[in-house]
Amino acid sequence: MIKPVSYVKKLEGKSNTHLIKFDDGYDYAVKYFIAGFEKSLPNEWVAYCLARYLQLPIPYARIVEIPPDFSSQIPGFIESSSNFQFASRYIPGCSNGHEVSHMKEIVNEQQLASIILFDYWLSNGDRTKKNILLREEEDEKYHLWIIDHAECFGSYNWIGEEVEDLPVKILKSATHQLMAQFVKDESAFYEALKVIQTLPNFLIEEVISLIPEDWQVSEAEKKILSQYLIRRRKKILPHILKKYMAREYLPLHSAEKSKEEEEE
Repeated sequence: MIKPVSYVKKLEGKSNTHLIKFDDGYDYAVKYFIAGFEKSLPNEWVAYCLARYLQLPIPYARIVEIPPDFSSQIPGFIESSSNFQFASRYIPGCSNGHEVSHMKEIVNEQQLASIILFDYWLSNGDRTKKNILLREEEDEKYHLWIIDHAECFGSYNWIGEEVEDLPVKILKSATHQLMAQFVKDESAFYEALKVIQTLPNFLIEEVISLIPEDWQVSEAEKKILSQYLIRRRKKILPHILKKYMAREYLPLHSAEKSKEEEEE
């Protein structure tokens, strides 16, 4: 397991996240387990593992153990009840969605439909422009990464059966709209659904079983979360996709087409 070697700075946001250099030579955004945000780290871990399996553009991450004597030296540190934290590798040279005003192209556009559907699968209502990273590869052409999945499954402090009662609704996300503009073929969404639905059940269960014990997810909650993900992708996600296409994607591209015809 990698070890922390030096503290860099505190990162923006309401969660207890700090930039720390580790002995593998990389900087990581380390999110600490703290009271009031008990499900933040479990949410991050599950989302990360599933996103990596689906080959979505998410920074490399891992569970790390940080000694209390290192953490105690962090300015303004909020005490954590766990030695295990979630660390996401820092990608230099990036801007968030609010910081980029002109964008001609997203170079990894083939992944965008999968990102949108992934958010619906995990009930992630926090895909804001702050929760994407954009790195300019050429003039106004960007590579996009997704970050911060602390509020999947409804919140960062969900409890047990609350996951089973999450509403099924279309998310009002300007970031989803931004990404959808670059998805030119609607079949990309149906291909993404097919891939999500063929992900092995045992993989979902294994990912959830690896949540550290001191992250306070009970065995009953792990079972509920596994069943939720398995059931939602088969029985609920197809209906959500149908609504999303009718209410968001198709009207967006219809409006773009009309605008292009007017300009001609």
